[in-house]
Amino acid sequence: MTLLPAGTKVHLAFGYTDMRKGMDGLAVLVQEVLHQDPFTGHLFVFRGRKANLIKIVFWDGTGLCLFTKRLEHGVFVWPANVEPGRTLSLTSEQLSHLLEGIDWRAPDQRWRPALAG
Repeated sequence: MTLLPAGTKVHLAFGYTDMRKGMDGLAVLVQEVLHQDPFTGHLFVFRGRKANLIKIVFWDGTGLCLFTKRLEHGVFVWPANVEPGRTLSLTSEQLSHLLEGIDWRAPDQRWRPALAG
């Protein structure tokens, strides 16, 4: 399930980002490093160095929003061997898989607990 309006693009920022940045700092990165407009209503997804934390910044038409998620187990899958300052477009379905901690390139693989309790 996705809550994204039709036409909303998802941009995955290559490399890793300093996760101490808030919405304003990430919006500046979108403008100055990614050379895109953070006020388009598109989602810009950033990952921290440890790969277990992501932040998504987007403009909803009335204000800048920030979504943060930390995985308790595993890491967020990110493209390897790419130059920072570029982005990769994801579909809303791929974003849903990413947020669930599933490898969005091979969504059938999921982590399952070994034991209950």
